[in-house]
Amino acid sequence: MSAIIEIENLSFGYTTPQKILNDISFEVEKGSFLAIAGPNGAGKSTLLNLLCANLRLKTGKIRIGGKSVKSYSAKALAKKLAVVRQEFVPVFGFSVIDTVMMARTAYFGQSGFATKADIEQAEDALRETDTINFASRPLDQLSGGERQRVFIARAIAQNTDILLLDEPTSHLDLKHQAGIYDLLKQMQLEKGKTIVAVSHDVNLAAQYADSALLLASDGDYHIGRIEEVFSSRQIAQAFGVRVFEAEIGTRKIFLPIGKFAKHNE
Repeated sequence: MSAIIEIENLSFGYTTPQKILNDISFEVEKGSFLAIAGPNGAGKSTLLNLLCANLRLKTGKIRIGGKSVKSYSAKALAKKLAVVRQEFVPVFGFSVIDTVMMARTAYFGQSGFATKADIEQAEDALRETDTINFASRPLDQLSGGERQRVFIARAIAQNTDILLLDEPTSHLDLKHQAGIYDLLKQMQLEKGKTIVAVSHDVNLAAQYADSALLLASDGDYHIGRIEEVFSSRQIAQAFGVRVFEAEIGTRKIFLPIGKFAKHNE
């Protein structure tokens, strides 16, 4: 497979000379699933904002589909990648179908209105995420899990090769967490989507992702296959906490150990 995202010597900081991301280089293969993990402040959301050009790149290079991210117009980039932000309750009472249709604006013709093809794309995305049954309902009347599926439907309707997701399962219960990741894996396997998902839950991410980027607050990072990156030693170093490692079948799981945790030495 070829790389669809290329990061080369990327450094970024909101203030000078302090840097959040420091000389990071890696590639994401087309059709793969990359999990990004690390403590608060390590630069996970910042990296996603650089990938989708919400932040201006200062040092290094980012290429999407072989082209510099700087060379894309906003409309052209919207046809290459879609972003799912952390779950939120919208202020305005947009309906589910209206929310998903917003993703099609990059494809509107000179008339500025949706075509039959745009409507079909949106409805297909609603079916794929099992949200078609409440398409007419206001978004703010849905549960957290339902809203997240709608936001993913919007990203799917955008019809891009790449899906970027920032903590897609935050505030969701266990059932909805698994459901969201099942849906993302389905998009990867059946639609050939490239998935890049930020997650605090290394155990959940490890079940679905092919590779991982582990960021540390000191600027250090590890990139590679899941089994290479997610180890008790590297997780402990990145998060600054003691970690207990165990195996369930062929899978490793990791638990943080606090000062007053009940455990056997």
